[in-house]
Amino acid sequence: MLVLGIETSCDETASAVVEDGKKIISNVVASQTEIHSKYGGVVPELASRHHIQNIIPVIQQSLEEASITFDSIDGIAVTQGPGLVGSLLIGLSITKAISYTKNLPLVGVNHIEGHIYSNFLIHDQIETPLISLVVSGGHTDLIYVGKGNREYRKLGQTMDDAAGEAFDKVAKLFDLGYPGGPIIDRLSKEGNPKAIDFPRPYVWNHDLNFSFSGLKTSVLNYVIREKSAGRIINPADVSASFQSAVVDVLVEKTIRSAELNKVDTIAVAGGVAANSQLRSRFTQRCQEIGYKLFYPPLALCTDNAAMIAGIGYHILKSSDNHNSLMLASDAIKEFVNL
Repeated sequence: MLVLGIETSCDETASAVVEDGKKIISNVVASQTEIHSKYGGVVPELASRHHIQNIIPVIQQSLEEASITFDSIDGIAVTQGPGLVGSLLIGLSITKAISYTKNLPLVGVNHIEGHIYSNFLIHDQIETPLISLVVSGGHTDLIYVGKGNREYRKLGQTMDDAAGEAFDKVAKLFDLGYPGGPIIDRLSKEGNPKAIDFPRPYVWNHDLNFSFSGLKTSVLNYVIREKSAGRIINPADVSASFQSAVVDVLVEKTIRSAELNKVDTIAVAGGVAANSQLRSRFTQRCQEIGYKLFYPPLALCTDNAAMIAGIGYHILKSSDNHNSLMLASDAIKEFVNL
C-alpha cells in the first residue's frame, strides 16, 4: 500500500510517499525558517500564506521523486492537529480536494502520534510497551505507548513553555537567531555547563509534568543582574548552563516515568530530539541502568510527512477502527472538534 502523507501543522510544508508504513519512497520538506527568522519565531499568518504557495509544488515533487502519479496512491494521510489553525487548514483543504477528485480514502493523523511513530518507521527492533518523549518547539509530552494497537496514555506535559520554545526565547535574548535550539546546541560546546546554577524546575516533584517558563525567566534575570553590575556575560556559558538544565529535566523525568510504569524502553522524538547533549545524556543514563533507547535520524526529528504517512498506513489498514477511516468531509469535522 502506498500512502501519501501531508504535513502542514506549523511552518514546514511537507509531503511524502511511504510504502506499507515502513519504506520511505520520498520525503520532501519545504522549510520557512529563513522567512520567520527575522521575527524570532513563527508568524502564523505568514506561515499560512507560504503553505499555500508551497503545497502543490511540494506534493508534485514527492510524487516525482517516488516515480508515481496519483493513480498509484492507495490512500492519503494528513495532519489534523494539533498545530496552527491556518496552517492545518491548508493541508486539510488540499487533501480534501485530492481525496474527492481521485476517490481516495483520507485519514486524519494526530501530529504527536506522528512524532511517536517516527521511531517505529526507522527501527525494526523497537518493541512496546515503551515511554515516548515528544519534545519540540510546541510540545513537551511524556506518552506511555502500550502493547495494543495504537494504545497511548499521556503521563505528563509542559504546564507552560515547551522545551523548544524556551530554547528559541533564550536565543532571542542574545540575538543569536532562529530557530534557537540548533544555535544554542552549537554554542554550548564552547561554554561551561556548570558556570551558572540555573534551576531544574519540576525535576524532583512527584508528577511527570514539565515547566520551562521559570527557567527561561531565570536566564533573563541573570542577564539583567549581570549587566546591571557591569559584568561581562559569556553567551556560551549561559547557553551551556541553560541547555544542561533543560536536558537534566527531560532525561530524569523520562527515566522516572519509565521506572513508575515498569518499562525499560525509551523513545525520544520531535525537533529537540536532535539536540546533541540530550542524545548523549540519554545514552549515558540508559546504558547505566540497562534501558533500551531509540531516537530517529535528524531528518525525521523535525516536522515531516513520512511519519504522517507511516501512521496513516496503519489507520487505513485498521478494519476495526472505522471511525479513523474518514472521507474528506469527515476529516474537517474531526479537525473542528479537536
